[in-house]
Amino acid sequence: MKTPSTARLRFAAAGAAFGLLLTGCGLQPADSYVPDAEPGLIQPLEGLPDDAKLTVTGKNFTEQLILGKISVLATRAAGFEVTDLTNIPGSQPARELMVSGQADVTWEYTGTGWIAYLGMTEGIADKQEQWQAVHDADLANGLTWGAPAPMNNTYAFAIRNEAAEELGVESISDIAALPVEERTFCLEAEFNSRPDGMNPMLERYGLLRGSPEGVPEGNIGIYDTGAVYSATDTGECNFGEVFATDGRIDSLGLTVLVDDLAYFPAYNASPVFYTEALEEFPELAEVFAQIAPLLTDEELRKMNLAVDVNGEEPADVAYDWMVSKGLITTPE
Repeated sequence: MKTPSTARLRFAAAGAAFGLLLTGCGLQPADSYVPDAEPGLIQPLEGLPDDAKLTVTGKNFTEQLILGKISVLATRAAGFEVTDLTNIPGSQPARELMVSGQADVTWEYTGTGWIAYLGMTEGIADKQEQWQAVHDADLANGLTWGAPAPMNNTYAFAIRNEAAEELGVESISDIAALPVEERTFCLEAEFNSRPDGMNPMLERYGLLRGSPEGVPEGNIGIYDTGAVYSATDTGECNFGEVFATDGRIDSLGLTVLVDDLAYFPAYNASPVFYTEALEEFPELAEVFAQIAPLLTDEELRKMNLAVDVNGEEPADVAYDWMVSKGLITTPE
């Protein structure tokens, strides 16, 4: 284990600039509350200096808050003194904290890194290829992507459980075999109009939009993002455009259709490290390698549901999940 050096000196020297960044962007650190925990499968790193420090960041929506608190709990269990800078309003401010070295760890989505940060025009549907591409490209920005989780917070189409059984659909390809009157869709406006949205999706699956034999315009309804879920649940349409890890999928009894022709790009969550910090504390990668394989779509839907529907605190949800997996333990 290296002694505190470049990264920690860099962090201390950046303190004043960091305060200016937070003030100028209107950013505020997250509520630093996380429950007390003891090590479990995540153990204190051997040889870690007593004053080893890390800063965790993340964005200000439910899933990111949960992942951020998981990072705080994990790095504390590993023996670090942790500054909690989750709950940052927006992707670009959170990205700037990482690129500038004012934060050391975050969770990011491979497709977001590839398209929003690196400026690529199209995502890659193959999950491993997308991760490798963004990993390799972002090294030049001083960031190292850890191994991705199975969870893939990409676009998807969902149907009511009972309708899926009645119509016999499991994949998006199955829609083409349905009568035209059953090919009804609820979409948000952005997905309806974006160049990698509804129209090319229908084309990929052999359905012509606007055609009486394909998907007539009257079969497509445009809704606010949240309203898509309730409209799908109440049967205003058979197929609603959703995000694959949204907790409302489970709470409303919806089934996510398999994207069997791999249209939607991969948005797997991965831990991302400021490379200098990872070089100083290389065992960090092993800490997060214990967590990532456990983060599936199903697990994130349960956790998102607990926050968004049941009103639980993200820190408590993260804590309960980590205890349930044995990653940390409850103090006696």
